[in-house]
Amino acid sequence: MDTPLAIRARGITKCFGDVVALDGVDLDVARGQIHGLVGPNGAGKTTLLGLLLGLAVADSGRLDILGTPVGRALSAPDGVAGFVDGPGLYPSLSARRNLAALAALHGRDVRAAGIDDVLDQVGLTDVADDRTRGFSLGMRQRLGLAAALLTEPRLLVLDEPANGLDPAGKRHVHGVLSRLAAGGTSIVLSSHRMDDLEALCSEVTILSTGRVVFSGPLGKLAAENRELDYRLRTSDPRAALRLAADTDGIRTGDTADAAHGVEAGQDGAVLVVRARVPAVDELVRRLVLAGIAVRELAPVVSPLEAAFLALTEVREDGR
Repeated sequence: MDTPLAIRARGITKCFGDVVALDGVDLDVARGQIHGLVGPNGAGKTTLLGLLLGLAVADSGRLDILGTPVGRALSAPDGVAGFVDGPGLYPSLSARRNLAALAALHGRDVRAAGIDDVLDQVGLTDVADDRTRGFSLGMRQRLGLAAALLTEPRLLVLDEPANGLDPAGKRHVHGVLSRLAAGGTSIVLSSHRMDDLEALCSEVTILSTGRVVFSGPLGKLAAENRELDYRLRTSDPRAALRLAADTDGIRTGDTADAAHGVEAGQDGAVLVVRARVPAVDELVRRLVLAGIAVRELAPVVSPLEAAFLALTEVREDGR
């Protein structure tokens, strides 16, 4: 039996005057899934997020959220929370009073313990009574996430939630989102940070000029992508280079420096090769058989970022 869908969109179109923001968009998001939304500026991401949050309605197409068709009213569907373009906060109020005010606007009677709980979840307990006008961008993003959590959403829609976060804050937010998904909450996450999306998302949708150019698992995206450049650090870089040159589908010339494909690294020489995944797998197999230890193997540019650039450039060039 198929996993129930939190979002099912078919043929969604939205125009603003002569500008086509969304052009026949299809989108499926399973329940309990973190689904990434990627695209260049002007691709239609913000418009799509606004539709999911009830801030706008589609001109045509069908949108079902949590099993219920979305009508023509401008209101957030029941069970949906989140923010677009950053959370709206009262700068003169403390973090705790902001949450109380936002809960009241939604008609929810939230106890102080509930507010303290969500502040703790996002790591803002120590600044709960500080006015938000002094909050950094990352702190405001975390407070926006806390406000969304107050409603105990079944679908969370977030626009750049890790924007402005330091490494510790990002790790904290990642943990919150992962726990929510494990508990059955569906999450749509828009971000320009490819590392965040790759760390959190099981599936991703790439938009370009209002159309979907890819939607599916990250693994499929990597498999369908063109050749990638990989950094390879081994116990014997010169021998590894010879094996790479003798392996079908592996190229070193297009990415190598003057040292015949071997460049200096912090912990020794690093070989840079260009290949598809199957060829890289074969090279690793041959290295192991030759007794050469593989100490590092990673794309120079992540598969998601490489695919994003390739797919959106194709759309913008009209090819």
